[in-house]
Amino acid sequence: MKQILGNWDLGYALDKHVISSVYIGDDQYGHSRFETTRSKVGEAMYQLKYQGDWTQVDILAEEIAVNIYPKFDKVEFLIPMPASKVRAKQPVTELTKALGKLVGKPVYENMLIKKPKGTQLKDMATKEKKIEILRDSFSVSDEISNTGTWNALLVDDLFDTGASLEAACAVLRAYPKIKNLYVATLTYKK
Repeated sequence: MKQILGNWDLGYALDKHVISSVYIGDDQYGHSRFETTRSKVGEAMYQLKYQGDWTQVDILAEEIAVNIYPKFDKVEFLIPMPASKVRAKQPVTELTKALGKLVGKPVYENMLIKKPKGTQLKDMATKEKKIEILRDSFSVSDEISNTGTWNALLVDDLFDTGASLEAACAVLRAYPKIKNLYVATLTYKK
């Protein structure tokens, strides 16, 4: 587990995403191929996101519930990071809902909204480029009907440069009903 820093109050990532990646040659189309060794959490995340293994959701939610969640002070609701890629079923949303059930907290699936962008963030080389792309891409839907302020946990799958999380947290911080803002991710890149 690693503490991750940003414009949130406290954040953690469970494990490194990739342990090693070795170039093994090109395929018949000229694309580079790699033999990749992932951490236990990284492999589970890969199986969930790219192989459609939905059995990983509860396993990963349990990992966050046991290892990260207790580090935060009085989380009152959870927010999934909106997806960059359209899928029929979103892995981070399903993970957040499973975590919400485990810890007995509500999940606001539609509180944080992300406008569709043409460019995939993973294709951007620097944090500055990502921030430029992300500017004004998030908004908040006022899903809490009563007055007061609460501690929120934003859940995501991968912490790379932190640009997406920082852009999302900047918008969430402006929402007057959030007091403390925490972040939990499954993996980190570097």
